[in-house]
Amino acid sequence: MDTYQKPEDKDLQALRDGANRLRILSIRATCASNSGHPTSCCSAAEILSVLFFNTMKYDAADPGNSNNDRFVLSKGHAAPILYAAWAEAGYIKESDLLNLRKIDCDLEGHPTPKLPFVDVATGSLGQGLGASCGMAYTGKYFDKASYRVYCLLGDGESSEGAVWEAMAFASYYKLDNLVAIFDVNRLGQSEAAPLQHQTDIYRKRCEAFGWNTYVVDGHDVEELCCALWQAANVKDKPTAIIAKTYKGKGISGVENQDNWHGKPMPKDKVDTIIKEIQGRIQTNKTLTPAAPVRDAPEVSIADIKMPTPPSYKVGDKIATRKAYGQALAKLGHANSRVIALDGDTKNSTFSEIFKNEHPDRFIECFIAEQNMVSVAMGCATRSRTVAFASTFAAFLSRAYDHIRMGAISQSNVNLCGSHCGVSIGEWPSSLYMSCSAVALIHLTLGLYSLCILGIRLLGKRLTHLSKRSVK
Repeated sequence: MDTYQKPEDKDLQALRDGANRLRILSIRATCASNSGHPTSCCSAAEILSVLFFNTMKYDAADPGNSNNDRFVLSKGHAAPILYAAWAEAGYIKESDLLNLRKIDCDLEGHPTPKLPFVDVATGSLGQGLGASCGMAYTGKYFDKASYRVYCLLGDGESSEGAVWEAMAFASYYKLDNLVAIFDVNRLGQSEAAPLQHQTDIYRKRCEAFGWNTYVVDGHDVEELCCALWQAANVKDKPTAIIAKTYKGKGISGVENQDNWHGKPMPKDKVDTIIKEIQGRIQTNKTLTPAAPVRDAPEVSIADIKMPTPPSYKVGDKIATRKAYGQALAKLGHANSRVIALDGDTKNSTFSEIFKNEHPDRFIECFIAEQNMVSVAMGCATRSRTVAFASTFAAFLSRAYDHIRMGAISQSNVNLCGSHCGVSIGEWPSSLYMSCSAVALIHLTLGLYSLCILGIRLLGKRLTHLSKRSVK
C-alpha cells in the first residue's frame, strides 16, 4: 500500500483559507436571502474545503461528467456551502450566490438536480446515504469505474432509521468506494442531538455495522486529508468518518450556541463577522481539483423497447405480478443497463425471473423498502441505469417520503407494487384491506400535496412574471 504523504504546509493553509472563504460566502448568501442555515454551513467548511480541493477528482467545468467523483449533501439545509464550494471551483459566479432562495434562481434552499452538480434532491433528512449507496453500487458493480462517492450527513439526521438501513446495505455489498462523513456539530434544530459530542459512540455504531471508521477533528484539515486518503486505500469496506465540529464555527458569540439553527446573521453584525473571519485568511491561493480517471464506460439508455411483444393468447389467465416479472426479464435483454431491485419479495413479485436471467443486474435490498427506493434513485443518477424496484404495494407506502424526494429529484426510477387492491386471498383479506386502504390514503394525500405545491409555485411564478412585465 502507498505511504501517506502529508500535503505541503502551504497547501494545508490554502485549505484552511478556502474553508474560511466558504464560510464568508455562506454567510453573505443567507444574509442576502434573509433565510438559510449559515451555522450548519460553518461546521462543515473544512470538510468541504478538503473534499473539493484536495480529495475529490472531478472536472469543475463539467459537473455531471460520468467519470467525476460524486458528492451528496445529505444535510441539504447546508446547501449554501455546497454552492459556495462550486463558486470557489469556478463553476458558479460569486455574485449569483446572493440570489439564494429567490423564485427565479435555481440556487434553492435545498439542493435539487436543477443544478448539474446535484444528483439527488436532499433536505428531507436521512435519505442521502441511501442514494449514495446506489451510486457506489453502480460504480463498483455496473460501471466498474474509479470514481468514488462521498456523502456528508448531519449528526441529527443519524436518528433516522433510513440511515442505518443504508449503513447495513453498504457493508453487506462491500462498497469500498463509499465514504460517509458525519458532521457531528452537537446541536440540532430545537435542542442538542441525542449523542451530542460522544464521537466514540458514533464510532462503535458504525463499526458494529461493518464500516471502517475514523474519528477526527472536523476543523483540522490535515486530519481530514489523512482520513480521506486512508479511506481510499481500504478494501471491501465502506468508510465512515466521524468529524467532531462546532455549529457556527468561526463566528464569535454564535459558535456552539443554541438557538441559531436556520437563522441568518443579523444584518447589523454581518460586516463585523465577515471582517473577523477574513482576518484569519493568510493567502489568496486556490487549489485546483485533480482530474478524474476517465474509465466509466459509455452508456445509452435511450429508446429501450421490448424485443418482442408478449406471447399470451386471448383467454390466457396470468397473474399481473408474473406478467411483470416476465416483461422485466425480457426488457433486460433489450439493454444491459436495465436493472432490478427488490425487498426480499422477489419470489412473490416475480422479479426473480429477472434475477435468474440477469443475475449480475439484480440488487437484493432485503426488508428495507425506504433504502431500496433511495438506492434505486442513486443507481439511476447520471443516466447510468434504468432501475425497476418492486415489493408489495402496501410496503411501498412506508417509503412515501423517499418516493416524494425521488419526484423532486426528477429520478428515472420505476416502482412496481404487487398485491394491491382489497384482498390477495381469503385468509388475510382483512389485513390487506387495511394495508391497501392506508396505501390509498397516502397516495391521495400525496397527490393532494403535489397539487397544492404546484398551484403555489405557479402562483409565485405568475406573480413574478407580472412584476417583470410591469417593469
